[in-house]
Amino acid sequence: MGLNESLIRSRFEDIRVSLERLEELRALSREEFLAHRDRLDLACYRLIVAIEAAVQICFHVSAQKLHRVPEEYAECFSLLGEAGMISAELSEHLQRMARFWNVLVHRYWDVDYHRVYDILQNRLDDLREFVDAMS
Repeated sequence: MGLNESLIRSRFEDIRVSLERLEELRALSREEFLAHRDRLDLACYRLIVAIEAAVQICFHVSAQKLHRVPEEYAECFSLLGEAGMISAELSEHLQRMARFWNVLVHRYWDVDYHRVYDILQNRLDDLREFVDAMS
């Protein structure tokens, strides 16, 4: 069985749409971003969607191409890095993002919104780079 191109395209679209929405928030100052609960919620939701989509692609590619199924989200990006499918640096950034996804989903009461803002400002291109590498 090969790669499911339809699944991958669909997850790419999830990432693209989420990044578009996150870019709107990226233009805000930290104070503007932190001052509105709806902005915080939108950012967290769109990060969850984008990261989850990247993880689904990662698991699918890992299973189909590397014949390995990681035990956790972060490990999946490590496997792609070890296989040379993404750079070691991108692998490390995406592993951190996957761990942050875990906080967003499972410990939402503990979310550091300053960190969300920092991700908006500095790490969105990691998701774009991942899409480029997997395309």
